[in-house]
Amino acid sequence: MSNQNLLQTEFHFILPKGLIDASGKVHRQGAMRLTTAKDEIYVQKDYRVQKEPVYEVLVLLSLVITRLGELSSVTPELLENLFSRDLAYLREFYNRINQQGNAEIPVQCPRCSSNFSVELSLAGE
Repeated sequence: MSNQNLLQTEFHFILPKGLIDASGKVHRQGAMRLTTAKDEIYVQKDYRVQKEPVYEVLVLLSLVITRLGELSSVTPELLENLFSRDLAYLREFYNRINQQGNAEIPVQCPRCSSNFSVELSLAGE
């Protein structure tokens, strides 16, 4: 099987500001995986989301962020401490990788007509 047939399911990101943990350490680099139907169902059943629908984004992001700096786990409660700019960035990043399939676009060199991919740069990177 060629590498072209492999589906990329995890994407790396760098937060504009970074999440500051309880010890004052800033965590900016992370990874997010594609969401699944199971994730969406879990979010809708979550008691916090049922009580306060605006909490949905934090629960969903906590499921799909696979790594954030040196943090051992990412919880909705931890994500409550994100700066607004970082939350907006993660929402945009989530939408790009899940609705468009990836964060790269195919391009062609105007001089030599070679085809290659360019990663989309998101606000804040």
